[in-house]
Amino acid sequence: MERLKSEIVTWLRSKRRTLNMLVGISTVLRYEAARAYYRPFIYSNAINDFHIADTLGNSLGTVATVFVFTSLLGRHSMQDYFLIRTVTISVLVYELAHPLLGKPIDFWDMAATLIAGFFCEGFYRLLHGRHQSTLSRSDTAS
Repeated sequence: MERLKSEIVTWLRSKRRTLNMLVGISTVLRYEAARAYYRPFIYSNAINDFHIADTLGNSLGTVATVFVFTSLLGRHSMQDYFLIRTVTISVLVYELAHPLLGKPIDFWDMAATLIAGFFCEGFYRLLHGRHQSTLSRSDTAS
């Protein structure tokens, strides 16, 4: 029980993890608002929004999933980048598996997922700074 408390305290003190969770939760809220107001407005007025209303679930859902996963599972920035790419690829694989579920493959959703994945990596870098691709010798010694 003491270890669990320690993990929770460590998680709460991490600015990176807290920011990632806030981005994830705020994206879920934006998705729910867009689903309730934006999508019906676009459909009822027959506005061509270049498939944005059609792909809200994949675009905002990918962003929310990526940032919640990095908040909960990412121990450091290199692992966060791995999670960003893994979650994006997982959502793409899910889209490709739609025929197994009796649904057609939606290429607009796949494009939205890819764009959202690139957005997530760019936004993560903007929030937390660039990551080092290799560790320096002083980092490996400790």
